[in-house]
Amino acid sequence: MNVQPAIGPWLQAMTTFALIVHIVAGMVGLISGTVAAFARKGGRIHRRAGNLFFAGMTVMAIFAAYLAVAMPHQLVNAFISAFTFYMVATAWLTVRRPPSAIGLGEKIALVVAVVLSAPFVILSVQLAAGLPPLFKSAVPFKGPVLIAIYAFTSVLAIGAIGDAKVVFTRGISGAPRIARHLWRMCFGLTLAAGSAFTNGFARLLPGPYHVPPIFFLPQLLPIVLLVVWMIRLRFTGWFRQSGAAQLA
Repeated sequence: MNVQPAIGPWLQAMTTFALIVHIVAGMVGLISGTVAAFARKGGRIHRRAGNLFFAGMTVMAIFAAYLAVAMPHQLVNAFISAFTFYMVATAWLTVRRPPSAIGLGEKIALVVAVVLSAPFVILSVQLAAGLPPLFKSAVPFKGPVLIAIYAFTSVLAIGAIGDAKVVFTRGISGAPRIARHLWRMCFGLTLAAGSAFTNGFARLLPGPYHVPPIFFLPQLLPIVLLVVWMIRLRFTGWFRQSGAAQLA
């Protein structure tokens, strides 16, 4: 009995459903992450928006991984979705875990960071050397996409080093703990903004797929905020005077 004709429509329906959930979860993450970014750190709104951001980004990443396998030439997105989940999960876990304490989650995060770093390092070296890339992609590895690949590789390397430090020193506390939470959440928000504007909204524009330069601005905002907070955290008394100190 040949059941192949029935498989196609089912897979197409599943892929469409996954795409819709991916988009909705991404929008939830983008909106809640923006609210958390501007809310008073450590306050009720910040905490609730942060939890919603974590949930939305997790769902978005899960369905992005499915789409990366189900759709042609999208395999690289499976690694990017894992990278996204890694960033927001470790950021969320940092403030959920008591200061100066670690558990299985931190150890798993270190392994994930090392495993994720390997293909990105290989891909970055191949692209820098002009060799055939490890992955096929529907979007050419050039321009902003190439810069994003190099950025992912660098951030993952920094993340792996940070995870190793947390695991081997048996935890983190004080201002460094808040810094770890801030930079990982901000990069998660950057990924959400990039997915929405350069990959989502840009496809709604008339004509062939293109990304106007202004569409890159929203994903730069979390980075700017991160720089401001890191300066305040390092050189001012903001940490001790704000609600963020309650989390440390």
